[in-house]
Amino acid sequence: MADTDHGRLAGKRAVISGAGSGMGRAAARRFHAEGASVGLLDIDAAAIEAVAAELGDGPPALALPVDVRDEAQVEAAIAQAASAFGGLDTVVANAGVQLAGQDDRADRLELAVWQRTIDINLTGIFLVCKHGLRALLANGGGAVVCTSSPTGQYGCAPGYDAYSSSKAGVYGLVRVMAADYASSGIRINGVIPGYSDTAMTSWVDEEAHRNLLATIPLGRAGTAEEVAAVMLFLASDEASYVTGAVWAADGGMTAI
Repeated sequence: MADTDHGRLAGKRAVISGAGSGMGRAAARRFHAEGASVGLLDIDAAAIEAVAAELGDGPPALALPVDVRDEAQVEAAIAQAASAFGGLDTVVANAGVQLAGQDDRADRLELAVWQRTIDINLTGIFLVCKHGLRALLANGGGAVVCTSSPTGQYGCAPGYDAYSSSKAGVYGLVRVMAADYASSGIRINGVIPGYSDTAMTSWVDEEAHRNLLATIPLGRAGTAEEVAAVMLFLASDEASYVTGAVWAADGGMTAI
């Protein structure tokens, strides 16, 4: 069992969106094991209740059902976490979707698919950051970590125009917010998960899987836990001189 009193996030108070599955769940588990109180934000109430129960003893874990597209819900959930924990130090804006089978190249892309993707992946990130930053400002500083994607930097996902655009927006948002909030003692960074073994990639068939692995120097898919380890570093005091960066955890995919 981890020593949460002496962990890398001992005494820290975090909120994590998309905490019900995948990388958000892995981050919640890792942050909690390293000593952080965690507010678990997700649209799937049963999933975050299960995660909260799974975390067990140690710092508090609070399940906060929320649709990140709804500003009132986001504001209330983050306020509840800040009230319960006596403030916030860390915000992980992670919730996202990839609408496989619906996303497409621009001339075939339905507006509703574009809008849903942008609403969750970009506006949702913005809203979690907006209200999380207010809590960090009240606390005198802290750290924000946002989840982006290689598709936000390169045209490596043809036919996923909405998803790629949403993640490009996250990349830009991280960099401008880092400039906005550095003087307030708030560090803002991003993480770029590459092709990873999570529910978001469950649609990938065997041929597509082989093709994707061929683009990755390490020759394998990543895990949610490997991405969570980068999130942990960026949230920790070990990254005290890191802001405005977008860290790849992609097996070298974006290096070539």
